[in-house]
Amino acid sequence: MSDTYVVLHDPQGLIEAELPLDRAPHEALVIAVLAWNDPDLAPSDYEQIALQLTGHARAVAADVRRHAAALPKSDGRGALAEVVLREADGRLSAPLEGTARCAQNRARLVQALYTRLDRLTEPVPAAT
Repeated sequence: MSDTYVVLHDPQGLIEAELPLDRAPHEALVIAVLAWNDPDLAPSDYEQIALQLTGHARAVAADVRRHAAALPKSDGRGALAEVVLREADGRLSAPLEGTARCAQNRARLVQALYTRLDRLTEPVPAAT
């Protein structure tokens, strides 16, 4: 094995844009976390789940940002995406806690970002 490595410089996020989101397992995690009634996990387990959801939320937010930027300024979906992204940025800047509430908040954020992404990627109905 070599002791050298290559640093990838991709300021426009082009490589990330080509990688598909691993949606199904994260949606299953969101469903499971939101279904919790009174889980009895260790704080480190809650924190690990929240960390996983945080990383995925950042990836989905980047995808939402790319799709919104590609829309014409007259498309209202872009403005709604900006509102969701501002909210996501605020929620993602909050520190992680080892609580069910924190993990569930991150799950709701992933859910909201996917809802917005779906609306950005669905075809626009033809004007009548």
